[in-house]
Amino acid sequence: MWPPCPGRTHLKNGRNGHETGRRGRERAVIGAVRLPKQRRFEVEESLSELAALAGAAGADVVAQVVQERPAPTPALYFGRGKIEEIGELAKAKGANLFVSDDALSPVQERNISEATGLKVIDRTALILDIFAQRARTAEGKLQVELAQLTYLMPRLVGQWKHLERLGGGIGTRGPGETQLESDRRIIQRRVMKIRRDLEGVSIHRRLQRKGRRRNGVPVVAIVGYTNAGKTTLMNRLTGASLHAADQLFVTLDPAARLVETGFHTPFILTDTVGFIRKLPHELVAAFRATLEELAEADVLLHVVDASQGALEEHLAAVESLLDELQVRDRPTILVLNKMDRVESDKSVERLMVSRPRVVPISAATGKGIESLLAAIETALRRSATVAVAKAE
Repeated sequence: MWPPCPGRTHLKNGRNGHETGRRGRERAVIGAVRLPKQRRFEVEESLSELAALAGAAGADVVAQVVQERPAPTPALYFGRGKIEEIGELAKAKGANLFVSDDALSPVQERNISEATGLKVIDRTALILDIFAQRARTAEGKLQVELAQLTYLMPRLVGQWKHLERLGGGIGTRGPGETQLESDRRIIQRRVMKIRRDLEGVSIHRRLQRKGRRRNGVPVVAIVGYTNAGKTTLMNRLTGASLHAADQLFVTLDPAARLVETGFHTPFILTDTVGFIRKLPHELVAAFRATLEELAEADVLLHVVDASQGALEEHLAAVESLLDELQVRDRPTILVLNKMDRVESDKSVERLMVSRPRVVPISAATGKGIESLLAAIETALRRSATVAVAKAE
């Protein structure tokens, strides 16, 4: 088999042999480059989120660094002096891992690792690792594996760096080239099989959606930033007991439940994977079969954590991904969740005034749920009216 992928680090419980830190957790230094167009608080918030991601993956963040540069360097992404500083800081803190908040090329990963003596990954690899730990269903595991293999492909040469001089041409042919090609073929065959399996899943989902349509039950889909309280809202509306926690990416596998209150039109409520800034494109592509649910929904509930300081940034990140999935045109209710934690916030007030169909709630306490159900009822009626008009 091929060597381990940087995106498959499996940080939890020191599975790469790094038994340092609290209960065998790895110790990490995290870092980012701040470019001229970026505001300082945006970089700081992104780094705070990266620290939370590292914690979710099983690492303790012991230090963080930010370098201001006009542009990343091709070889190291950071400047050489900053890389030396990272190496020294890691040594002083007993760290064995460096995580970049920005995407690194395979060459940059390798060069930073050689310069610092640390294992090096980027935000993409970290998110892939969390997904690998959290996936429970066969479908979820296939989707994560597809994303990991897609991430691994361009990094194969770096994994065989002791044979990298055997790259082709006179005097360079040898077993290394054969091994690399063998690894590529193994991965390509596996990727093709996973895609076939996921296509079967996609067909099954389409049949399920057709069944719902025949039954005449409308569909409402929950979307939102990770840890916005989507699963808690799902449980509140449906009476389900799906696992919810104050952590990033607790829920990966989609869920669908019937909502019947006796006072409103019954509807199917679906939940999907949470979004995040800089969500790896590999994951968006791999989870496309799951995210197709959004395109078939009559109404979207965009759940936002109203107590979050980066409220508007989270909102923009989700809307950007909805654009990428071509579902931005779906009728959408903006649900400001966790209002029980908000005392007074200008961002919340601006959203209430500037956006249509905004409903403040607390999924944890149940406050505002009746108003949300009424808003869903209204949106479903409008959606049905538009659908009839199009049919005519």
